[in-house]
Amino acid sequence: MADEENSPELGPEKITPEQNDVHADRAKPTTKTSLLQWMEITVSEPEKRTNASMKMQDTYIVYLIETRVTDENMKGYSDGATSLWRRYSEFELLRNYLETTYATIIIPPLPEKKATYTWQNAPTDKFDPEFIERRRAALEVFLLRIASHTILSTDKIFMGFMQQDNGWKDAVYSTDFQSKAESKLKAISASFRLRKPDRRFEEVKNYANELQTNISNILKYRARMADKLYAIHKVHGNYARVFGEWSCIEKDMSEPLQSAGHYMDVLASSIDPMLEEEEHFADQLKEYLAFSDSLRSVCRKYECVQYDLERADDNLSAKAKERDLLVQGKSPGTFSLSGVKSKLFGSDTPEQRELKIKQLEEQIKQAEIELKQATQETQLHVQSALKDIERFKRQKTKDLQEIFTNYAIMQIKQCKKGIAIWTSAKDCFVKM
Repeated sequence: MADEENSPELGPEKITPEQNDVHADRAKPTTKTSLLQWMEITVSEPEKRTNASMKMQDTYIVYLIETRVTDENMKGYSDGATSLWRRYSEFELLRNYLETTYATIIIPPLPEKKATYTWQNAPTDKFDPEFIERRRAALEVFLLRIASHTILSTDKIFMGFMQQDNGWKDAVYSTDFQSKAESKLKAISASFRLRKPDRRFEEVKNYANELQTNISNILKYRARMADKLYAIHKVHGNYARVFGEWSCIEKDMSEPLQSAGHYMDVLASSIDPMLEEEEHFADQLKEYLAFSDSLRSVCRKYECVQYDLERADDNLSAKAKERDLLVQGKSPGTFSLSGVKSKLFGSDTPEQRELKIKQLEEQIKQAEIELKQATQETQLHVQSALKDIERFKRQKTKDLQEIFTNYAIMQIKQCKKGIAIWTSAKDCFVKM
């Protein structure tokens, strides 16, 4: 599923302005397009642990992360084969860091904390072995997606997450990534106050909403169908008991009745592994359900950047207007302390007016520089974000085609198995 991100057609990605300050903290560059092309990454052996403290007992799951360099030419860029344990909360910290640091990149989501859109008998306890195994697989996909990205895979913090056993958290917090995060209040304000929002990002938000709605509906219908299939198959377990009791009464038909009961049992029990396998496909769809939030996050960050640009433009316009009014000998139309002062004590002298005009000229020059810088940063931000969105769309198309194709193959396989069981049961009925 991660191969799409490694496609040579994508080429190397440009570093966006918000990434310049972390560029020095990157891992050494390579001649390959992504880390995944020369390193093998696995998440395995989930283990339950308990920390006993004076106040409470903390029970959690840790996962073994193993890396191995697969290209001899790249062994100088890594520590060779490594292994260390990480908690889910550390995966969260890594993702928060990446999402804050790389504002124009769609950061892969983590698996859900609590099971949703599941059929009635699916495990929902976070310590259930089946749930833990599914989470392990999803965490591995999370790391593989990052490792397959041409920019994210070069981040030193990401490399440290997989290879630095001690001091990794301190390294994350030393980047001061939390102070760079846009406040929710600003994001909300920007989305409502933009005068000239980019139509392309509006389309991406609609795209993300549609993606979330469609996948949510698919998962809901799949869960309902799973419940119905489970109920239908388990009814055949009752048929098996009926045939068993019947065989004790009808001695002449005892053997075919027992055989028919056996096949009813086989049919009833066949639904459990099938629905367990379906959960794997459901988890893959849930990843793209969460990807919709990642898409919206990129749009929110664009809105904040565009909002800063428009504020810089407003500031320049206000300064220029104030200067023009002073040149014309008029007072600014807006309320100000200087305006009240001039009405109480008289207008400024020509010397004072010239001084104010000179000060405004300096402020206008500074505002022009800030506007130019904000314009350049916004253009780079938009270019980088739209490029990564296109990469994501190609990845999504490829992955969903694979998911639904494999799901259809699994359903066909299950149907053939059901036909074989019913054919055998039919032969038993013919013999009665």
